[in-house]
Amino acid sequence: MNMNDIIVKKRDGGKLSEAEIKWFVSGYAAGEIPDYQASALLMAIYFQKMDKAETFMLTDAMRYSGDTVDLSGIEGIKVDKHSTGGVGDKTTLVCAPLAAACGVPIAKMSGRGLGFTGGTVDKLESIPGFRTTLEPAAFLQQVNEAGIAVIGQTAHITPADKKIYALRDVTGTVENLSLIASSIMSKKLAAGSDAIVLDVKCGSGAFMEQQKEAEELAARMCEIGQAAGKKTVAVVTDMSQPLGCAVGNSLEVKEAIETLKGCGPSDITTLSLKLAGLMIYLGGKAKSAAEGEQMAEQALYNGAALEKLRTLIARQGGDPAVTEDTALLPQAAFSQEITALETGFVTAIDARTIGLASQHTGAGRASKEDEVDLSAGIVLQRKVGDKVEKGDVLMRIYANDQTKLSAASREAEAAFVIGTQKPQQNVLMKEILGL
Repeated sequence: MNMNDIIVKKRDGGKLSEAEIKWFVSGYAAGEIPDYQASALLMAIYFQKMDKAETFMLTDAMRYSGDTVDLSGIEGIKVDKHSTGGVGDKTTLVCAPLAAACGVPIAKMSGRGLGFTGGTVDKLESIPGFRTTLEPAAFLQQVNEAGIAVIGQTAHITPADKKIYALRDVTGTVENLSLIASSIMSKKLAAGSDAIVLDVKCGSGAFMEQQKEAEELAARMCEIGQAAGKKTVAVVTDMSQPLGCAVGNSLEVKEAIETLKGCGPSDITTLSLKLAGLMIYLGGKAKSAAEGEQMAEQALYNGAALEKLRTLIARQGGDPAVTEDTALLPQAAFSQEITALETGFVTAIDARTIGLASQHTGAGRASKEDEVDLSAGIVLQRKVGDKVEKGDVLMRIYANDQTKLSAASREAEAAFVIGTQKPQQNVLMKEILGL
């Protein structure tokens, strides 16, 4: 095959064949196709788009570009959950123990955060001693014995996607429906679960800001999952303001623990119960999503889910005492309060601005090589719709560097908008696809 011919074909609106897509993916992953030709093809795809069949073929090619995980040694229906990324999104730390407490085996591989979106692996590593790497046999054994294991993705999963995504990131070809869907789903399919629940965010703190775009992405990913023989459901959810109140690694772990004790913010509790309910249903432990949600709620309030989190932490070398004393989590040396300059109602909190400010405290990374400050971040004291008086604390910023603290504080205070009229609340869960 000839790379130039493939570029021209897609440039002119042609449909790529399975053989052409596989040849490109394997050749680029192996270093046989130069960046400049791969960039040209990605730009052609960006403008000419891919149809459903091409998108599935691209996903499949990237899925099998490296190792795939065999979970057949785990009893039961294995269910994975994935979020497209958001600000303050710690739902995995809540809904995974909820589903596991209801008998669904959770064998989860998670990623690290990049930019203003946090990663589950970083959050778990803020728990003293917690190991996010396990040998394959130990991973399977832990799920069979404890019902849950959460580890970081290995470098050998979908290496083609990693290389293609890095190129998309520097060539202006990230925001394409097929490229996004195939990137996410290639990793989910390679991870080996039998069913997948997707949380697709929309709003200022999300990858897809418009609800229509998020719904299109959700539908495409459901189609890919189902075509691969996996039961796949997607929930389109709001990310116009941060989810919950905590943004930052140890701060989010603390909030997840509070949520599993039944005293977390209402939005993170509601969404986690919904996602866990879907996981329980797809895992065959409930006859409907509604019944699954009821089971998750029972596991939340009877303490079973919190006990499952303790088990997860202990089995992976962490200190389960953090669930009783969150002061054992990393604590920042400095903090600063941001107060309201006027009386009124919080009419908006820009999630992206809060996410970037949290990143700049040290809680996030600009590149994959950056170290993160596990104790840094932001905790909101008010959410959209709350009444505030002049001087009320809107949020607290945490950091271990005074310069970063000051800069992040100036940035974060611009996220809050206070008006005279109480705003209408955004709908948290906008659409469910695939049921």
